[in-house]
Amino acid sequence: MHSARLTPFLSLAGLLGMWVVAAMLTQDAQILPTPWQLLPPLRQELASGELWTHLGATIVRVIWAFALAMSLGTILGLIMGRSVAVNRWLDPWLVVFLNLPALVLIVLCYLWIGLTEAAAITAVTLNKVPNVAVVIREGARALDPDLDALSKVYRMSWWTRMRHVVFPQLAPFVAAASRSGLAVIWKIVLVVEFLGRSSGVGFQIHLYFQLFDVAMVLVYAFSFITVMLLVEWIILQPFERHVARWRSA
Repeated sequence: MHSARLTPFLSLAGLLGMWVVAAMLTQDAQILPTPWQLLPPLRQELASGELWTHLGATIVRVIWAFALAMSLGTILGLIMGRSVAVNRWLDPWLVVFLNLPALVLIVLCYLWIGLTEAAAITAVTLNKVPNVAVVIREGARALDPDLDALSKVYRMSWWTRMRHVVFPQLAPFVAAASRSGLAVIWKIVLVVEFLGRSSGVGFQIHLYFQLFDVAMVLVYAFSFITVMLLVEWIILQPFERHVARWRSA
């Protein structure tokens, strides 16, 4: 049990070791600094408050886009999975949006709505809704028809049926969509900030990219990766284990 818990940290330590070796072979901090060479600029950004400001702006955008994408994608996927007619009509739309490049949607949202927060969040949400819908649709198709019939026999209300029959069966699919969704959403948020926002981690990466400052690019990149790893370990993985606990029962 203890070794299993240590495995992720040992794996990250191995990745860190590869980074150190690559930096030492490069022997040029302007191309690839070592991890300890990032500490001075990290302390500087923390002390000035810049890191907290931009990190907070990105996290807010990720939360909004994630909440909207999961809500809309779950509703759409559930409807498509439960209705053959609706799925027949909307499946081509889903295919189109699944294959539409994220960059195109981002640019179009900025052109149509303007360089605003609404445009940024809309672009990220539209990019992720189709992926969530596909996963939830498969979950809706896998619902046990016997349980559905049982709920009708007992004349359960719509909300009771959703809460006690549908959602428990969909929970593993929601967990899968959440994990993959968060990983994709924060990357798209950085692109959105890179292209058209004046705050956030993506904006800072764009700024230091123009200055050819690799160290600062890595500082901002790894600061947000750290936040996402904590969310993964503290929230998403425990949630996934919770909804899948019946498998080991």
